[in-house]
Amino acid sequence: MQQHQANLSRRDLLKSLAALALVPYPGMGFAEATPLPMLKRTIPATGEQLPIIGMGTWITFDVGTDPKRRRDRAEVLRTFFEMGGTVVDSSPMYGSSQAVIGYCLKTLPGKEPLFSATKVWTWLDSGGAAQMHESARLWGVDSFDLMQIHNLVSWRSHLQTLRAYKAEGRVRYIGITTSHGRRHDDMESIMATQPIDFVQFTYNILDRKAERRLLPFAAERGLAVIVNRPFRGGDLFDYFARHPLPEWTTEFDCTNWAQFFLKFAVSHPAVSCAIPATSRVDHMRENMGALYGRLPDEDMRERMIRYVESK
Repeated sequence: MQQHQANLSRRDLLKSLAALALVPYPGMGFAEATPLPMLKRTIPATGEQLPIIGMGTWITFDVGTDPKRRRDRAEVLRTFFEMGGTVVDSSPMYGSSQAVIGYCLKTLPGKEPLFSATKVWTWLDSGGAAQMHESARLWGVDSFDLMQIHNLVSWRSHLQTLRAYKAEGRVRYIGITTSHGRRHDDMESIMATQPIDFVQFTYNILDRKAERRLLPFAAERGLAVIVNRPFRGGDLFDYFARHPLPEWTTEFDCTNWAQFFLKFAVSHPAVSCAIPATSRVDHMRENMGALYGRLPDEDMRERMIRYVESK
């Protein structure tokens, strides 16, 4: 979670997170934990389940070779995995993020349940294969779970390559992405005509354009949906975090604004996973709290919208 303040003291935060975990934290006895269910959604193409909260790496993991910042990001990733996360999303467009992910993965024990998701992003039709090979080298993986065409750049040629890679077992899933509400018409056309498994686009409590067509169409077509910019790049905290969190958020196991925004996004039944980005361990813990407990129903979602729109 970016650029926001915790709503709880450190002691209270740890207590609340212990109540949210399915397994105890290191140093805490199992009997002390009061588990809530981990929330997962099914990938329609295969039936595989994904935790509904993943991790993005735009800006936050673009830290170059700075040793301290790399170590800090490794702790962020460690916390993500310890709290039940699997989906890590990146792109060649994100500067050094892929190299930093690779560094972080090397520092961890190696048994993390990683669902690796990145993108191909080049206007050169012939450059996609080399770029994807380089991404695998940077991450330190043999293959990716999900390869996406970033912002539909040269999508026709790259999709041919991705279909061949999937047939050869070099990637498990393929998809397309956009952001900021751009190119929804093009995305819908591809969803209607091309054999893809995932779509990724922007959706949050203020940016709800995707509710009109993309989200229902994804459900109709049997496509998994990854939501990017669930915090609107941190703007949602700037707009609303100075206001009190409503008491009625306890009805869907929400203890801070990060969980408010994330639970709104993932409570749409067509959404498979949201990928907030953060550079801080404490913010990661707040984000991952949204992976547990209840989600708002339709009436509650409307109440959430009314509350933020009244501010």
